[in-house]
Amino acid sequence: MTHAPGTPEPPHVRQGRPVVAAQTTGGRGVRAAAPLDPDERRRLLDGAHHDPHALLGAHLEQDGVRFRVLRPFARTVTVIADGLRARLQTEGDGLFAGVLPLPEVPAYRLAVAYENDGNDSSSDNRNSSGELALHDPYRFLPAIGELDLHLIREGRHEELWNALGARPMTHQDVTGTRFTVWAPNALGVRVTGDFSYWDGTAYPMRSLGSSGVWELFLPGVGEGALYKFEITRPDGSRTLRADPMARRTECPPATASVVHASHHSWGDGAWMARRGERPVHEAPFSVYEVHLPSWRPGLTYRELADQLPGYVQDLRFTHVELMPVAEHPFGGSWGYQVTGFYAPTARLGTPDDFKYLVDALHRAGVGVLVDWVPAHFPRDEWALAEFDGRPLYEHGDPARAAHPDWGTLEFDYGRTEVRNFLVANAVYWCEEFHIDGLRVDAVASMLYLDYSREPGGWTPNVYGGREDLDAVAFLQEMNATVYRRCPGVVTIAEESTAWDGVTRATHHIGPGGFGGLGFGLKWNMGWMHDSLGYMAHESVHRKYHHHEMTFSMVYAYSENYVLPISHDEVVHGKRALVSKMPGDWWQQRANHRAYLGFMWAHPGKQLLFMGQEFAQGAEWSQGHGPDWWLLDPSYTAEPDHRGVRDLVRDLNTSYAATPALWERDTAPEGFAWIEGDAGEDNVFAFSRHDAQGRPLVCVSNMSPVVRHGYRIGVPAAVPGWQEVLNTDAERYGGSGVGNPELLKAEPVSWHGRPASIVPVLPPLATIWLRPA
Repeated sequence: MTHAPGTPEPPHVRQGRPVVAAQTTGGRGVRAAAPLDPDERRRLLDGAHHDPHALLGAHLEQDGVRFRVLRPFARTVTVIADGLRARLQTEGDGLFAGVLPLPEVPAYRLAVAYENDGNDSSSDNRNSSGELALHDPYRFLPAIGELDLHLIREGRHEELWNALGARPMTHQDVTGTRFTVWAPNALGVRVTGDFSYWDGTAYPMRSLGSSGVWELFLPGVGEGALYKFEITRPDGSRTLRADPMARRTECPPATASVVHASHHSWGDGAWMARRGERPVHEAPFSVYEVHLPSWRPGLTYRELADQLPGYVQDLRFTHVELMPVAEHPFGGSWGYQVTGFYAPTARLGTPDDFKYLVDALHRAGVGVLVDWVPAHFPRDEWALAEFDGRPLYEHGDPARAAHPDWGTLEFDYGRTEVRNFLVANAVYWCEEFHIDGLRVDAVASMLYLDYSREPGGWTPNVYGGREDLDAVAFLQEMNATVYRRCPGVVTIAEESTAWDGVTRATHHIGPGGFGGLGFGLKWNMGWMHDSLGYMAHESVHRKYHHHEMTFSMVYAYSENYVLPISHDEVVHGKRALVSKMPGDWWQQRANHRAYLGFMWAHPGKQLLFMGQEFAQGAEWSQGHGPDWWLLDPSYTAEPDHRGVRDLVRDLNTSYAATPALWERDTAPEGFAWIEGDAGEDNVFAFSRHDAQGRPLVCVSNMSPVVRHGYRIGVPAAVPGWQEVLNTDAERYGGSGVGNPELLKAEPVSWHGRPASIVPVLPPLATIWLRPA
């Protein structure tokens, strides 16, 4: 047996030294306990016993109380009770036992001595003889209730994080930490950590029946302790695993879990009380997408709280979307290969530090969305993959488990405990961290059995279809649970196909026979790809691609959409948004501004990845993040970039103040084309309408020429129109062409309307007009 670092070599393995004899005090004799059955002893010492509490601790027998303690490397172990001090006899291999002539099990503690351990006997938990005074972990009843175990078995524990994992607590009047883990295939589980010198021999856990849960309460172990679970697989081999339910982790590349209890005091009561007053799809919703570790490289959560809320508030975004949040092993990634589903990444601080950041954003009036990744997980041998020696979180069929694109594993959504793990995780982020929304990654890869798989590489469902019925049921349950428990929270699907009913209620059956998935919003990937494709063409060629800007309105009301210019579109060779635009530097910026003006007026919510708000030309780099130096006043081109940022601020300000742009976002009555076929002119014109019918007119001229006297049809009831936003304004870096004067409606029928106006259309620009 290898002894833990810093602990003395145990007496029973030393050459030429006698075994320590049993001693008694107080006139009470210690008789030898009946030896353990050899198989039971072997299983206990090998970490393969399902019920170590039956062998260890104190047990009332016919002729007294039998004590047995497993303390590897101890020299002596003494039982201490009221009026009693009795040294147990060694049985070898760190086992100490004895029978005391007592009528019942007393309240007792242990005094454990190690030889030449080099510690100061004046330590708080040592007596004058240098012995460690300890509570025996094996004298405690299970610290998890029957209701918890029942809900876990049923897959219905909506607060799973309070039942599994490491939980500091007071149990039977003793402070310590309860460790619980789900590992139904394990022969045995032991908890180990820095409190045991990473030797788990002394701390085997007990199996709690058919729940598959293993439990152990460790007195004296508290917050900040590092730990893992040592699992004995069905084949007898061992694996050391991080806690799937860990609420805090070591900073990568270290992989241990950390015992955690929150002490954050929330100050966002006003935000939480009002966030659900208006449905998200009928409210202003513009999102600034942030990669937290690189937004300002080197800043912690608390340091970000001093800068990010003010920046986002100044630009008038309603929400931030944070990525990555859950712990992941590779810092250079987007954080989509998660190993710690219940732990904010430790790279930037503690879970309470992350709460501090969310709190600060809320107090600044900014909502917080996080990327959530229930589609897959990495194969790291210390995390979820074959967690207890067999497929557990992943599907049992290797072909179903292996994700064909990312080298990861897909969850088994048909297993109740796995589905519970994920549903509770969604609730956890919303309730524990006051998150306002979950953007769910890679939904399409979950919905289809044949996703990225060749013919013959997948098995149809029971109806012969390609839909993953288990994944559908999981997403419906997750959405229904989140919306029931967390008022004001929105779930957002990154779903790239035409699946019917992504944002339809789960109880409404669609033409395909499925209820809706129940999301609140869906990323409009089609709009993103089509519109960016159009903008990439030189203006002389855009007339041949005019429909790419108008096609989105054919299906605009099939779902509740978000228009995303996300991280996926501005990295890995795809170029930053302004660099996608054709022409010289002036035309690139003009195209960039015109596109944003069109986007903010188009039905749907808005999302913009960091750096695009000031027309950063380089792709994002996780090493240095956005090119903030472009906004340094000493840089000669700084006005060009500041102008684009000023436009984004004004877009958000006008957007929030104009109900026509969001109040009927998901209703066809809220939109009307004025001119959607002017391909030769590269012009688009449409109107938006609020619940009272008040309009806003948006006109985009995607050609580099000024169009004077361009007639636009308008409602007859509005006598005059005022330009409220012009992306060609000089303060944004434009040429300054516009309509500063009132545009009077003329009784000239145009575009099927009884009246019209004749504005000047600036080059490569979007203008917004509202009733004067």
